[in-house]
Amino acid sequence: MRYRFLRFPEGKTKAVTFSYDDSRRPDIRLSEVMTNYGIKGTFNINSTWIGRKNEDDHLTPEEIRQYILDRGHEVAVHGARHAAMGNLRAVDGIREVLECRQDLEKIFGRIIRGMAYADSGITRMTNGASYENIKEYLKNLDIAYARTLGQDNNGFELPCDWHAWMPTAHHKNPKALEYADEFIQMDVNAMYRAARRPRLYYLWGHSYEFDQDHNWELLDTLCQKLARHENIWYATNMEIYNYVTAYESLVFSADNKIAYNPTLFTVWFDTDGVLCQISPGETKFMEN
Repeated sequence: MRYRFLRFPEGKTKAVTFSYDDSRRPDIRLSEVMTNYGIKGTFNINSTWIGRKNEDDHLTPEEIRQYILDRGHEVAVHGARHAAMGNLRAVDGIREVLECRQDLEKIFGRIIRGMAYADSGITRMTNGASYENIKEYLKNLDIAYARTLGQDNNGFELPCDWHAWMPTAHHKNPKALEYADEFIQMDVNAMYRAARRPRLYYLWGHSYEFDQDHNWELLDTLCQKLARHENIWYATNMEIYNYVTAYESLVFSADNKIAYNPTLFTVWFDTDGVLCQISPGETKFMEN
C-alpha cells in the first residue's frame, strides 16, 4: 500500500496564511507588516461599510487596492452588513452574501469567491437556519470556501469541509506563539509514513485589536517566527483552496502508477517519500 500526500508548490510541506476582518484603518499597518515579512493573507470586507467614516473609519476602495490588492493579498466576502449567517433566514443570508460578492466584484474588477462568516457566523442557529442549508446556498452562490470561528482548531490541518474552515488560532489565543514554534519545528517528512500529510498555520483576527490591546509587537513576533522558511509556502486563502483543489483533481490509475493532471496548475505530491511534480495536462508514469 502506497501513501500519497499533497505537497505545496516546489514540494514544500507546510503553508502559512492570515485572515483578517472588517477592513478598518489598522489594516494598512497590518498589511505593511505582513508584506515586509513575505506573509500573505485574506482581508474580509463588508461591502456596505467601504469608505464609511465614523468611529470605525473603514478603508476606501483606493486604499484597499493600494494597501491590500497591489501587495498580493486577497479580498473576500464578509457579508454586506456583517450579519451572522446562523441568525438569518435563507433568503436573507443569500441576499447578504450575494450583495457583498457583487459589490466587491464590481468595485475591484475581479472574481471573488472566498468568504469569512461575520459576527457569530455558524456557531449559533436561529430562525430556522442550519449549517447544511447555509452550506448549500453558499455553494449555489459559488462561494468556494468560508472561514468559521468560535473555536480555534489548535492544529495545522487542511479543512475537510471548505465551508467550515477552522483556523489554527486567533492571534489573541494565549498559545498562538506556542503553536507557531511547534509548527516551525515540525518536520513532516520525518514523521511516520501515514502522518506525512501537509500542515497549515492559519492565523485570524481583526487588525484594530492590536490598537485596542496596544500589542502590535505580538504581530511582529508572530511574523518573525513564521516568515522566511524554505519549507513553507506563503499564500492567501484562495491560493490554498485553488491549489488543494487542483491536487484533488488529479486522476490516478488503479495501481497508482499513472497520474494525469487535468488542471492548469503544476502540482506536487509525495508518494512514500518520493517527491513528484506533474505539469498541467501531463500524464506521468511513476516508478514502482
